[in-house]
This record gives sequence, structure tokens and C-alpha cells, in this order.
Amino acid sequence: MIIESKAPTRVDLAGATLDIWPLYLFHPGALTVNAAISRYASCVIETNRSGNEQIKLVSRDTKREESFRSLAELAKAGRYRLPLLAEIVKFFRPAGGFTLTTDSEAPAGAGIGGSSAMAVAICAALDRFTGAGKSKEDWIHISRDAEAVVICVPTGTQDHYPPAFGGAAAIELPAGGEHRVELRLNLDELEQRIVVCYTGKPRQHGINNWEVFKAHINGKRAVQNSMEKISKVAQLLRVALEATDWDEAGRLMREEWFFRKRNLPTISTKLVDRVIEGARKKGALAGKVCGAGGGGCVVLLIEPDARQRVEASIRDAGAEVLPVKIDRQGVQVVSR
Repeated sequence: MIIESKAPTRVDLAGATLDIWPLYLFHPGALTVNAAISRYASCVIETNRSGNEQIKLVSRDTKREESFRSLAELAKAGRYRLPLLAEIVKFFRPAGGFTLTTDSEAPAGAGIGGSSAMAVAICAALDRFTGAGKSKEDWIHISRDAEAVVICVPTGTQDHYPPAFGGAAAIELPAGGEHRVELRLNLDELEQRIVVCYTGKPRQHGINNWEVFKAHINGKRAVQNSMEKISKVAQLLRVALEATDWDEAGRLMREEWFFRKRNLPTISTKLVDRVIEGARKKGALAGKVCGAGGGGCVVLLIEPDARQRVEASIRDAGAEVLPVKIDRQGVQVVSR
């Protein structure tokens, strides 16, 4: 049997970092706004012949692999070359041997939720393989917990909803558990107004969110105030997008980026600033880094007729334009 799955990555437009428990509890009404994009993480499971219990894990994009004689050997191993794959396999505990191969279209350290999309794709494939019957929400929480085990710091869930469901949504973060609410807007129009570019791998990928988290929990008032501003901006951006008020949406994204940069000096870089400033001069309404920042991807909100000028300015600044569309389906699984 062969099972194939793929899940989209995402761009976050406002509210990131607030989804990490318990930060959102300190900001009533907190939410994140994001959209799934057509840069995919994929997973293929190929079962072995009966009696062969070997489990082989392969990552094509990182060119790493490892093998175990059985599930028991995998579960007992203390360290892994591919820890995210191994942790999710341990959760589903599949019977019988197989090869699990992953691949990703997200550049290194892109900040567009590549590892989260990968985790959701793996969950979808293993769920089909084992017949576990878990829901997409289950896959989201399994993925979040597996990532936390791997990176050894708290993780949120906003990165996992776009891979699971696709589209554009607000991830509301009330006490008691988050939930997804699809944005009431024309995805074709949003697609025409989004540009994504890659500025290179961050030097300290994933560190920024942890530093902001610690500062917030430790009572640093400046960070707490900035995150409260970001929370309010995200709520207003949701309204502006649903009202198709693009000028207001651009203003709010600029404001979100202003407050986000105040949290840590390493969230932006000279190249990121150069990309955003150059794009603004050519018709972009706003720009911000995706994810934890420090490099990676920048998402820009533009006027539709400015695309060619904005993309040219990105290349002139020294970054790479990533052609993307809004993914409408979320994770997909087929078996044969």
C-alpha cells in the first residue's frame, strides 16, 4: 500500500505569537489572522512486505534518513536524526514495517510554518495507514505537541490550522481552547493582493518567539504592552479584511509590524527592512515578516496593479520572490 498526503504552509497577517499558551489568556479577544499558501509539505508511506518490521524515515529536502528494525526499537531510541517524524510515528504506533518519506517546498527557516505543515501531512498519512480515525483538530494538537517535544519550548497552534483546513481564517484564542473561523472575504481578491518573498535563513530560527514568550511571562511591561497592541490590531484587521477595506488593512499590517519589531531587535534584519521599504515605494500597502522573524519570508499586501513593480523591487533588494496562491483545500490524502 502507498499513502500520499500534502499540506499547505501559511502566511500570518497579524497576531502571531499570541497563540502560544498561556499568552493569549492575558489578552482577552486575542486571535491570529492567517492564510494557507501553495507551498506544500508532503508525506509518502510505503508499506513493507508482510513480516518485514523495519521502519525507515527519509527527509528528501534535508537529505537525512534513519532506520529502525521495529517500532519497539524506534520507541526506545534516545535520539533521532529526524525527530519530528519519529515523535509522530510513536504517537500513532503503526503495526508493520514501512518507509515514510517527507519533502518540503518551504525554504529553510522560511517562517511560513513548514514544520507544522509537515507534521499535519504526516498525521494525515499515518491516520489513514493505521485507521486511527482522528479528526483534523486532533492532528493539529498532535502536531503541536510533537513540535514542542522536538524544539523543547512551548509552541502554538495557529501554524497548524492552515495546513489542516486551507483558506483564510481567524484563529480565535479564548480561554478553554482555540477555534478557527473562516474569514468572509473573496479569496481570489486576497490572492491578487499577496506577495511572498524569501530573504534567507534566519541565524537564530525559532529563538525570537521564545525570547518574547519569556519576556512576557517574566513581566517585561514593554513586551506585554506591545503584545496587547498586536492583539487589538489583529482583531481590527479581521474586520477590515471582511469589509474589503484594503487601505485600512494595510495600515493595520504596518501597525502590527511596528509593534512586533519593538519586542526584539532581532525580529527584523537590514534586508527585511530594505525589502519592505522598497516595496512600499512601488505600491505595497504593508509588509511584515512571517513567523518568528530574523529573516525568512516577508508577506506583502499590495495594490493588484503594482505586482510587477513590487516584485522587481524585491529582487533589486536582494530577496527571492516566491510565487504562491491561496490554498483552498488544506491537507489532502490519497491511498492506492
